Amino acid sequence: MGKGRLEAFSDGVLAIIITIMVLELRVPAGEALSDLRPLAPVLGSYALSFVFIATYWNNHHHLFLTVERVSAKVLWANMGLLFCLSLVPFGTAWMGETHFAPFPTAVYAGILLLSALAYWLLQGAILATQGRDSLLGRALGSDRKGKATLAILVVAVACAFWAPLLAAALCGVIDVIWVVPDRRIERALAAAEGAAGE
Repeated sequence: MGKGRLEAFSDGVLAIIITIMVLELRVPAGEALSDLRPLAPVLGSYALSFVFIATYWNNHHHLFLTVERVSAKVLWANMGLLFCLSLVPFGTAWMGETHFAPFPTAVYAGILLLSALAYWLLQGAILATQGRDSLLGRALGSDRKGKATLAILVVAVACAFWAPLLAAALCGVIDVIWVVPDRRIERALAAAEGAAGE
């Protein structure tokens, strides 16, 4: 199977996820600026999740620049990632509506952790298909960035029960870490193009 079909399907699912999240936003009851204040947690959780989904879309695109062929393992790993990401609107709405209450925030951080784990498994499926000496294998190296992401999200889930705003801030740190597409992949692609041009 060509990777284009997988990428198009993934793009569609991510677009629907963002659409679902924005449809959860409610118009304030009044017309004054102060009427937005009760919606601040909802808007904050939406912004956090929007950047999260956009970051996954961006990095998913970069990841698939390294893919030469798609195996059944890669297809199912990609579906696992999309499943985890499809839970983000639920976690976003619950956390926002409960004003970052401990358990909903822990669930939200848990969904982000599952998504990060699914992305890591997708990378592993691609490596299993293409080999450790592939473009992706050379780009990832020891994958400290991926491991750090998983560790931060484990801490976010744990601390959500006693400091939910800190947990949400840690989720925001993940957005900051990944908001720029993976430069390791860009460097590996540039090196491969340079070698091909020689």
